[in-house]
Amino acid sequence: MAVIRKHIVVFSPGLSAAHLERLAAQHEVHDFSDRASPFDDADFIAALAQAHGLIGVRLAWTAERLALAPQLEALSSISVGVDNYDTDTLDARAITLCHTPDVLTETTADTAFALILATARRVVELASRVRNGQWQTPTGPAEFGVDVHHKQIGIVGMGRIGAAIARRAHFGFAMPVAYHNRSRAPALEAELDARYMTFDEVLADSDFVVATVPLGPTTENLFDAHAFAQMKPGAIFINIARGAVVDEAALVDALDNGPLRAAGLDVFRGEPIDANNPLAGRDDIVALPHIGSATVETRAAMADLAVDNLLAALAGKTPPSTFDPSR
Repeated sequence: MAVIRKHIVVFSPGLSAAHLERLAAQHEVHDFSDRASPFDDADFIAALAQAHGLIGVRLAWTAERLALAPQLEALSSISVGVDNYDTDTLDARAITLCHTPDVLTETTADTAFALILATARRVVELASRVRNGQWQTPTGPAEFGVDVHHKQIGIVGMGRIGAAIARRAHFGFAMPVAYHNRSRAPALEAELDARYMTFDEVLADSDFVVATVPLGPTTENLFDAHAFAQMKPGAIFINIARGAVVDEAALVDALDNGPLRAAGLDVFRGEPIDANNPLAGRDDIVALPHIGSATVETRAAMADLAVDNLLAALAGKTPPSTFDPSR
């Protein structure tokens, strides 16, 4: 029986030549990964009209854009987050949405801890002084940071990544772990002696507050002026979730006027940010260009999984990782 070759549209960078060859061995591949604005390209629009599968990352797929692909069966995202996709429309049209959790968990947790250490010890700020030839006198109190070990970490969103961060904190730095989540995690509480708290209690009691929640209606602007006002004087805020879970103006105010000592950010409401952004160029913010999963090994694993997901979905099989909003 002949295998039906379907049409796949690649809408962003992220796949290697080997990944594209795997897809092309079974289906017709239309590669638009080099287009900065694919929806401005007439060829891209024409390809969508016959597309059965989409694969890529970071391009927003609204109901209107999905309507351009009437034959679509599956969308495979090279990411764990799915906030760029209109999940209601995908569900209504029975289009399979796949993503790549698990393979990036440990790498993203490493990034979170890099931000914790960098903000606490003022690594970027002080390293820049050495680089710029400004290290003229011995380090004194004006340059001191704060300890990480034995300080309480408060994790808001105890999913896979939150749990990986909590293990690093507990086993590596003897940090008491507090957390807030949609549901309790009894196994983690037993493993890490973690304490479940209300959102406000986590904020008020923790030296480091780490945001790992998914973006949705209940988490957009979760960290607003009220939330920052609940935090301990000298607390440090870390965001590796999504930029929109933070009211950025409120964050700036909390740094300028208290209570925050510093913030470590891998994500922003609008990306990329430029030098005029109020979150850029501050010594009390360590800002990264959304590199949570950006290692050679993890990005390759994410692409592998995204390809596996799409090929399975187009073959009528259960993909290794479909999006489950309950997780």
